[in-house]
Amino acid sequence: MPRRNIQTVETTSGSIEVYAPPARAYHWIVVALIAIQVPIGLYMVYRGGTLNIWDALTNNLYSSHKLLGVIILAVVIARLAYRLRAGAPHPEPTLEPWQRSVSEITHWAIYLLLLLVPVLGYVGVSMYPALNIFGAFSLPAIAPPDKATAEAVFYWHGLAAFALIGLIGMHVGAAIFHYAIRKDNVLGRMLPGALRKP
Repeated sequence: MPRRNIQTVETTSGSIEVYAPPARAYHWIVVALIAIQVPIGLYMVYRGGTLNIWDALTNNLYSSHKLLGVIILAVVIARLAYRLRAGAPHPEPTLEPWQRSVSEITHWAIYLLLLLVPVLGYVGVSMYPALNIFGAFSLPAIAPPDKATAEAVFYWHGLAAFALIGLIGMHVGAAIFHYAIRKDNVLGRMLPGALRKP
């Protein structure tokens, strides 16, 4: 695999490979979108499902969630295509082999769920059907109407979303652990300002 997805930072003890600016941009755009999407999703389900309040606010929450889901899917596809085409920096040299394996598995599981969660959501709203966005336009359907199956799809959409949140939490925790405890450059590869530069 070609490895164009790197930038080299020179230090007094040698060079450190970090992700190239496009990869970092994709990463942090997805982070920002997920940080917005998760609370919207939780609050819309609370209002519509738990409280059974169906007003303009609830409808706007659902519209925002659907629109953001499509945007996240598009950005993740672009990010994954870039990653597959451009490669990635070598692993942090201080990592043990088992840590590299866990990191690789976690990264690809996050990619999988970043694709699966919005796809399940889109299939669900297509089958329900609930494709209208803010009363202004409708998303194109990708599955025929079937409300009973849509409910099952939404169930799996929710489970996959919580699994994604869990993996993201592990990912963030690991990054903090490497920065604060191990004091290596794992976090600095995606956030060069956090590089340890001896």
